[in-house]
Amino acid sequence: MRRVWYSVAMSLDGFIANRNGEVDWIVVDPDIDFQSLFSKFDTVLMGRKTYEESRRLGGADGGMPGLSAYVISRTLAAEDCPGATLIDTPRETLAALKQQPGKEIWLMGGGLLFRALLEMGLVDRVEVAILPILLGGGVPMLPHRADSSRLQLVNHTVYPKTGTVLLEYEPA
Repeated sequence: MRRVWYSVAMSLDGFIANRNGEVDWIVVDPDIDFQSLFSKFDTVLMGRKTYEESRRLGGADGGMPGLSAYVISRTLAAEDCPGATLIDTPRETLAALKQQPGKEIWLMGGGLLFRALLEMGLVDRVEVAILPILLGGGVPMLPHRADSSRLQLVNHTVYPKTGTVLLEYEPA
């Protein structure tokens, strides 16, 4: 069965974007093997804001060439999502996607979508690259949640050149 991975960069104080929603503070460590990282996925899952930003930065397919793109939104219409499949019933659609053959599914983007899918029990892995910067505010990795989720550490990597720490968890 395929798994849904939430893979995100985060500041040391828990933010995935600054107060203006920008991510220009993210420093890419030269030792991170992005080709290996992205080779695990053949599908990307985004919320509306992430999809719109990806399109603005990368083009019509949301900037994800080679990946099947799915957008979860209650406000967009199918014609608003060229190059992607619109999802308005994430629980049923993701349950079916996870049963299909293929590689892992990359959950890319904001904390609200992550929180919603986590609460539905649809997130199988949480991969957080913690960067040594304090933003003091911005978009939190996990906006307020009613209950907690226990995670089990399955892997960790320290990148000394930039001080980035990559932590990988699965639900306990």
